[in-house]
Amino acid sequence: MLTPIEWKDGSVHMLDQRALPEREITIVHTDCEQVADSIRDMVIRGAPAIGVAAAMGIALGVAAGRGATESAFNQLVSLMASTRPTAVNLFWALSRMRAVYQAHSGDTSDLKTRMVEEALAIQREDIETNQTIGRIGQQLLESGQCVLTHCNAGALATAGYGTALGVIRAAVDQGKRLTVMAGETRPYLQGARLTVWELQKEGIPVTLITDNASGIFMAQGKVDAVIVGADRIARNGDTANKIGTFPLAVLADHHGIPFYVVAPLSTFDTALASGEDIPIEERGRDEVLRIRDRLIAPPDTVVRNPAFDVTPAALISAIVTEAGILRRDYAREIERLLPVR
Repeated sequence: MLTPIEWKDGSVHMLDQRALPEREITIVHTDCEQVADSIRDMVIRGAPAIGVAAAMGIALGVAAGRGATESAFNQLVSLMASTRPTAVNLFWALSRMRAVYQAHSGDTSDLKTRMVEEALAIQREDIETNQTIGRIGQQLLESGQCVLTHCNAGALATAGYGTALGVIRAAVDQGKRLTVMAGETRPYLQGARLTVWELQKEGIPVTLITDNASGIFMAQGKVDAVIVGADRIARNGDTANKIGTFPLAVLADHHGIPFYVVAPLSTFDTALASGEDIPIEERGRDEVLRIRDRLIAPPDTVVRNPAFDVTPAALISAIVTEAGILRRDYAREIERLLPVR
């Protein structure tokens, strides 16, 4: 199983996802600022993985004395919270770390140990949760199907198992013969660089397509299901995921193809009534103007680069969680599972 992030000898080791698939490079982080920079700069990405990284960054900061006062700890939390605004797992993990801090801040030596333990617990629970999600979600897929996915929602986007790809992985482990179509996922190419790389390592048949080719394959009957991850899910089931997910949902709806979202309960934000309230991160223009170091448009081109879009709940066939498969009345199902935060 791929492990994108580990705590080793008092430091945080991350597989640099920017270098994949050409090179497998591990970056060692010895302070919290380095972890924050790596989250912001996409060394690590994917909502659950970002949450794990932030928790480990907090543990590093406290170990370095950043928890000596509540004010210093709050500054540390603010540093991590500023890295990626859309992925709610980040804030969920920070909330857990804050609760541990408040419970143990009176004993500095014990606090450092407790913070590391909590970060490792978040990592361990994420793997266990995604394995449960995989076992539940695999029943939606049938042997012989071709599944289209977008971006990367595999081991690299989590603590090590995957959400959307975890469902595919679990189905294959059950003996189901599946093939995968992976959209390249412009502008950062997570589908091409990461998803294809992961699935090839797992021996799962995968075909790479350009993002704008999905419609023709759906029209030709070559796609049986679409399965994606999520970065934040509002109280009504509206879902933020990597830019390009929304048009896939529209195409799937037009062609009568089921569109599945896979996410742990930590990705739900019940404080937000709908997707209109989800903050959408806009990233730098160079991600669009360049592929790697090569300029692909005039350098003075005006660029908009939203990193996420929102898929309305009405276009989602089911949401797969560790608590079960949610169906169309998402508002009621989510209210049953989660309190309003």
